[in-house]
Amino acid sequence: MALRLHRHGRFRRWLGARLGGDEARGDRAWRRILHGLGAAAVVYYVIPNDFFLVAPKEWILLAALAFILILEALRHLAGLQLPTIREYEVHRIGSYALYSIALVLALLVFPEPIGAAVILGTAIVDPVAGELRANPAYRSWAPALPFALYSVLAFAGLAGVGRWPLLDSAALAVLAGALAVVVEGPTIRWMDDDLAMVIVPGVAVYLTAYFALGLVR
Repeated sequence: MALRLHRHGRFRRWLGARLGGDEARGDRAWRRILHGLGAAAVVYYVIPNDFFLVAPKEWILLAALAFILILEALRHLAGLQLPTIREYEVHRIGSYALYSIALVLALLVFPEPIGAAVILGTAIVDPVAGELRANPAYRSWAPALPFALYSVLAFAGLAGVGRWPLLDSAALAVLAGALAVVVEGPTIRWMDDDLAMVIVPGVAVYLTAYFALGLVR
């Protein structure tokens, strides 16, 4: 009997029925919800370093990532069944693992304003972009709406968290939004937009803020 961490889709069928559909709709909705919860990662910035008592918060964050990567390794090596794994993820690294790696990198590598900008943007905009593509009635709103939404959320991170000048924050937010939309669209087998939407805008904003605007040292 294969190891599994789900109940054969029972919850997703229930959720899909509540939304007027089937298990597939529930699965998609649950993935969108989990993705959006990634925005809560910015709470890391306000948690005291000794909050967890047993270890610094960086260690706890890395331990959580290690646990996720162990689950992913067990999925490939031992046949562990996880919920919300899509067909194209079966023989590659799962999006949830790549998303987790991206969030941890953003928290530990990028300055706080940039980390907050790309985490908030990716967590909210990627599900929105996916829903726009899935619904023909709203498909014409892409990529304008994802670009605008990512830019606004990035601005909130840069100006709100970093207290960076408003004009500089706005320019960097537009840059981040444009790059996020560019990397979100293409389907590349071994590259996931959950990772690219965090790393690509984050690196671009960092380099611009460092070399052109002198906002980071």
